[in-house]
Amino acid sequence: MNIIIDVFVLISSFYLIARVIDKYFVEALEIISKKLKLSSDISGATFMAVGSSAPELFIAIFALFRISQSEQAIGSGTIVGSAIFNILVIIGFSALVKHAVLTWQPVIRDMIFYISSILILLFVFIDGQVTLMETTLFLLFYLFYISSFPTWKKLFPYKINSDELEEFVANNNEIKGSKLQQFVDKLLSYCFVDLNKKSNLYNLNFLISIIFLAGLSHIMVESSISIAHFLHIPEVVIGLTILAAGTSIPDLLSSINVAKRGKGDMAVANAVGSNIFDINIGLGLPWFVMLLFTKTPIAVSTEGLYSSIFLLLATVIALFFLLISSKWKMGRHAGILLVMLYIFYLLNQAGIMKATFCFYLPKEICFGI
Repeated sequence: MNIIIDVFVLISSFYLIARVIDKYFVEALEIISKKLKLSSDISGATFMAVGSSAPELFIAIFALFRISQSEQAIGSGTIVGSAIFNILVIIGFSALVKHAVLTWQPVIRDMIFYISSILILLFVFIDGQVTLMETTLFLLFYLFYISSFPTWKKLFPYKINSDELEEFVANNNEIKGSKLQQFVDKLLSYCFVDLNKKSNLYNLNFLISIIFLAGLSHIMVESSISIAHFLHIPEVVIGLTILAAGTSIPDLLSSINVAKRGKGDMAVANAVGSNIFDINIGLGLPWFVMLLFTKTPIAVSTEGLYSSIFLLLATVIALFFLLISSKWKMGRHAGILLVMLYIFYLLNQAGIMKATFCFYLPKEICFGI
């Protein structure tokens, strides 16, 4: 009976987090970015990335407070699994929906920084512990990524429609909700301020959203660990699969919606940009804060993560060359390939399909794909 309750609580948390983010959190972030007069690309890489990656960030934070290393790994697993879901499923389904020609300049920039982020993550995980210097490297690298935008735009000029960010934000709200969604939205409206009537209270909605996201993320971590214990599977596997997919589904729906309108660039930018944020801030920031207080390196359980990280790296590099060879066009064949790769990944995590490869770095690293 307990497992049924845990599953129900987990699914309900997914749904509530999606509604809070779509209806209130992103709206408040959009107003904040306008107040700060940020350009659309920088706003997308910062505030909108926070909006799409908030669940993963909070899960990583709460996972750090677990006693067991295997339970703490659920945070890292969620972020790595979400990155794989974003690259394979979000981009894959967007390509299946409609053929798109991408703006290559920002895609190359983001791909380079994303591949670099994965390599930094592998470097940090090699010795099984995280130090303050390594977490600082994550944060500085993300600042370097943001600061590179103006320079990159001068070297490789491109144009971004300033209305595209608002269009992406509004997509989910344009979709007519079910009676359940209308009921949930009605209940949430009692906890939040209607910014159409009181737009100056956006900071209050931002704060309330943070409280909701923190509480729901904590519930998700606890219920996921209970499910893992009941099924006798490693917590990291739950993070890599169920939590990763559940927290990324709202982004998938938004990306499919904009892809139908011929905005494939936005879907790819959302997937890659969110992943850069997830790795450098979603992992780096919680570790950094924890190390400021503990002063001792944090041991990380990398069992089950190496295979996913190497698969992610290989997939991103393959996608990069696929886009170059296709002259930055995304079509149905590419979409099918990416989705099939994700199915293969799930089968791998379930133990149905296995193949072991070993690399000899400072120590032997073996992983299954």
